[in-house]
Amino acid sequence: MILKNFIKIYSPYSYEGAFIISEVYLLLFQKKQIMVKVGRYNALKVIKTVDFGVYLDGEDKGEILLPARYIPENCRIGDIIDVFIYFDSEDRIIATTEKPYIQVGEFAYLKVKSTNRVGAFLDWGLTKDLLVPFREQRVDMKQGYYYIVYAYLDHESGRIVASAKLNKFLNNLPIDYEINQEVDLLVVQETEIGYKVIINNTHWGMVYYNEIFCNIEKGDHIKGYIKHIRKDEKIDVVLQPVGYEKIDTLSSEILRSLHENEGYIPLSDKSSAEQIAEHFSCSKKNFKKAIGALYKQRLILILENGFYNPESGHGEK
Repeated sequence: MILKNFIKIYSPYSYEGAFIISEVYLLLFQKKQIMVKVGRYNALKVIKTVDFGVYLDGEDKGEILLPARYIPENCRIGDIIDVFIYFDSEDRIIATTEKPYIQVGEFAYLKVKSTNRVGAFLDWGLTKDLLVPFREQRVDMKQGYYYIVYAYLDHESGRIVASAKLNKFLNNLPIDYEINQEVDLLVVQETEIGYKVIINNTHWGMVYYNEIFCNIEKGDHIKGYIKHIRKDEKIDVVLQPVGYEKIDTLSSEILRSLHENEGYIPLSDKSSAEQIAEHFSCSKKNFKKAIGALYKQRLILILENGFYNPESGHGEK
């Protein structure tokens, strides 16, 4: 309606008309951008103070209460606060500065606090527990056990709930990764060939045993790198950068370790793969490449049973 009225007054082909119409579109876009997202962090403005807290401008959700116990120190009207928006035990929309273990649209490894005829209730770091309805459980969840779940907004009730049926929330988006791209991984399941992982909360991936040089466990959040995207769209992931970038990263780690160990490390190309992996979480092949690169740069001297930094003054051990 506003846009139509402007068009009646100003021709859209004139400079003034084009400018005003673009400004209106910008305002409408900004309005859309700041809509409150339930189950996510939001940056909201303080608009009113009361004895029991402050009210935040929730835009399309109206005024949202931030209880007094969560108010940051020296908070004033007009301040912008980062808050998590959810529903309290009485299903009222509310804000908190507490940090939940999971947000809507994410996966996490959470513990079951209790169960009843409705479903399982998970500890997600907030006062009100997170419900996994029976229909969203792959197996009957048990109190005290941990499960990988996905948090989402239930379209019927509008509430935040979780599901252990992971497949329906994964591989729904086109694969748009580049080789060696850094990604966030959640370790989900150990298999005969490696670990199944969730990549960036959107796709399944696999990390193979022969490319793991550190301890990982189910539920771990770790960094990884895209190694290969197969024709069947299955994704192989590694835990260290691929190629030269990997060697550069390892070289930096070796130099740092030298500094921390008085300039000498008792490892060489005669050391076992297990010894090298224990020290640097890498393969023997990549260790030798990194050592060779550092030697060419005259940053280390190689001995029979180790190597040292010539600036340390240690010489042969």
